[in-house]
Amino acid sequence: VQLQASGGGSVQAGGSLRLSCAPSGRTFSSYRMGWFRQAPGKERVLVASIGRPSGPADYIDSVKGRFTISRESAKSTAYLQMNSLKPEDTGVYYCATVRDPFGAWEGWGQGTQVTVSS
Repeated sequence: VQLQASGGGSVQAGGSLRLSCAPSGRTFSSYRMGWFRQAPGKERVLVASIGRPSGPADYIDSVKGRFTISRESAKSTAYLQMNSLKPEDTGVYYCATVRDPFGAWEGWGQGTQVTVSS
């Protein structure tokens, strides 16, 4: 399984972006899908995740109320709507999946760069 993230870009603080995640090959069964962020010089962190078929969703505190994760299980796709962006949201965003309740995150593909300027 490999997932490709897209939709990143450069925006000013307060702006919005919508990220998309899709499999590079065939669709697959996914227990949970997530979005990770890796800021320059920092570790990759889980920003948001969502169970099947369309919830529940979890978020890190810093994005609650601003980001919304969603998914289309039949297409093995996920989305991350990011509103009220802040400079600290800058980083490379990756999507990944857990295919069963005891599995590890997998499917790392190329991420998408998000740059928020003040």
